[in-house]
Amino acid sequence: MTTAIPCSTDSRGAPTQLDLREHSMPAYPQIGLFIGGGWRQTTATTPVLNPADDCEIGRVPRATAADLDDAVAAAVAGFAVWRATSPDARCRIMLRASDLLRERIDEIAHVMTLEQGKPIAQSRSEILRACEIIDWDANEGRRLYGRQIPAGPGMTHIVVREPLGVVAAFAPWNFPISSPARKVAGALAAGCSVILKAAEETPASAVLLARAFQDAGLPDGVLNLVFGVPSEISSHLIASPAVRLVTFTGSVPVGKRLASLAGEHMKPAIMELGGHCPVFVCDDVDVDEVARQSAMVKARNAGQVCVAPTRFYVDRRIHDAFVEAFAHHAATLRIGDGLDPDVTMGPLANRRRLDAMENLVLDAVARGGVAVTGGARHGNRGYFYPMTVLKDLPDDARCMVEEPFGPLALITPFGDLDEAIGKGNALPFGLAAYGFTHDADRVAAMSARVECGNLAINHYTASSAETPFGGVKDSGYGREGGIEGLLCYTSAKNISHLTRPTVHSTR
Repeated sequence: MTTAIPCSTDSRGAPTQLDLREHSMPAYPQIGLFIGGGWRQTTATTPVLNPADDCEIGRVPRATAADLDDAVAAAVAGFAVWRATSPDARCRIMLRASDLLRERIDEIAHVMTLEQGKPIAQSRSEILRACEIIDWDANEGRRLYGRQIPAGPGMTHIVVREPLGVVAAFAPWNFPISSPARKVAGALAAGCSVILKAAEETPASAVLLARAFQDAGLPDGVLNLVFGVPSEISSHLIASPAVRLVTFTGSVPVGKRLASLAGEHMKPAIMELGGHCPVFVCDDVDVDEVARQSAMVKARNAGQVCVAPTRFYVDRRIHDAFVEAFAHHAATLRIGDGLDPDVTMGPLANRRRLDAMENLVLDAVARGGVAVTGGARHGNRGYFYPMTVLKDLPDDARCMVEEPFGPLALITPFGDLDEAIGKGNALPFGLAAYGFTHDADRVAAMSARVECGNLAINHYTASSAETPFGGVKDSGYGREGGIEGLLCYTSAKNISHLTRPTVHSTR
């Protein structure tokens, strides 16, 4: 049995906000805007829904233009303080915030699962991942070294890295604490201040992240948090002369609009956009083990991951066995409310994703595709959709060219690896890709020819705190993570200094 949180109704039978205290669970926190070190409310709000049962669990405030102006002014003042703070002191504050997140992991994980739907174990893992990112960036911020360039007598060339200034950061709903943490940590470690626009669907996770930094002693204005109408917030912040960098994680269409706005105002940008990740499975692998890993990873976050493996190109000699094994392991997934510790796949995050899955599968089947397992909504309450394995798909099926962003596994046979790589590269996406083989020549071919920002061989970890993450083509530009990501929040200043020539005695 999955855990069901009772949902009260009004006199018309409509769901009302849950009182979680009656069920011995942490209460869903009040959502506010965090500006200049203080929390504030607005009269206009929108509901936050639990995707497991479609009940309202909270309200998120909508920032006004005045709120955004206040956030910009606070970030400007905060930047003046933060850039003058020593890297060592900045590091200590960031590490303290990370420690607080670990101490509060049970509360935060529960809240994250309520608003996003992912299984509680995955929520805990995400919080720990956020802590790893903050820790790494905090320490690496102490090593933002410059360099000295050799020059002639009397001339010195020094290159220093300086923080860009106020960062406008836009984070998604699928990873509501690790994605904001990645943007905030990179900016803070470099000495920047941040205005974070987190997702309105999952606001409490970002609120609890901001509280951790506040309680860790972050100076007022260094981190600000806003919610509201996304298009209004982005156009307002990006146009502000005080904002010096835009960082966004989300869909390709929205990313292109924000990148265009940033370009109009001559702002550098980090764009981490969508993917449609190919997987190349060669015939020299343990078929059942690779299928098991693939099913488990594909189920993570109900497939709502930009680096989720999606298009499986499998050697024709093992294709049928791989399909059968994948379907078997997919059938072992337990679908339900993420608060149930035995659940391994929660609901999709919202009605839009559920509708998208249904439409993509209908199109695939109409074009001759076969649903080996799944293929229809699970239950009639909440946004549950099972792991769906599709085969015999034409290359022009919608799910083969549009990012599904859900639990669809698309399996296609290949006879030649070069052919498979060509198909993998055919789409405009280029975020991540995966390969499974123990043949060095095949590894070399994938490494040289697969067009992506992140290639993983024989495993499914696309990135870590210490490695750069980002895409090519329509999947974006700029990097998060690693020293490459940290440098994106800085500018390089060359200082050349000519001194009076020194007269040397000939005696």
